[in-house]
Amino acid sequence: MDKNEKKPIQFNIIKSDPTDGHKGFKMGAFSLDNVSPVIIDVEEKTASVEIGAMHARSPVEKGIKFLKDKSEVPNGKQYWLVWVTIDRKEEGLYFRGVTACEMTVDRSIRRGYKSLPDHVNKMDKSLKGHIMVNHMDEESKSVLGNFLKSHDPEMWDRSEEKLKKDLNME
Repeated sequence: MDKNEKKPIQFNIIKSDPTDGHKGFKMGAFSLDNVSPVIIDVEEKTASVEIGAMHARSPVEKGIKFLKDKSEVPNGKQYWLVWVTIDRKEEGLYFRGVTACEMTVDRSIRRGYKSLPDHVNKMDKSLKGHIMVNHMDEESKSVLGNFLKSHDPEMWDRSEEKLKKDLNME
């Protein structure tokens, strides 16, 4: 690299407090420590935390070539990838951001559909505390709501009313 060339700014996954001892350049970085991907199997009505989904390496996604056109995967099994961000308030931890992304997989042809820009944008929205689940089907909302509530009832109780309302769990 030439001396006069600038180093490109890269996205950093930060493992500690980003403001710890440094108040300058790259201070807009997000920590991914508090976000987890939850995959909902619509057909099976199950939900599970799949950390591999952070890098599109969950068991559902492995071995699948994802296409940009949903019509190319007409017989796909539907899943939701839900980005769940936790945060802390005085009372304790709570579910701060919850956003859902559509994903379809047809194992027989090893093809699937998902919109990568949508997945990235929804992860960003979750990190920023948005609740975006209204576009989910009612059964999947129920699966997600019950999963979050059973995961940690106290976290659920401390979460925003909007989350409970949007998941029809009031």
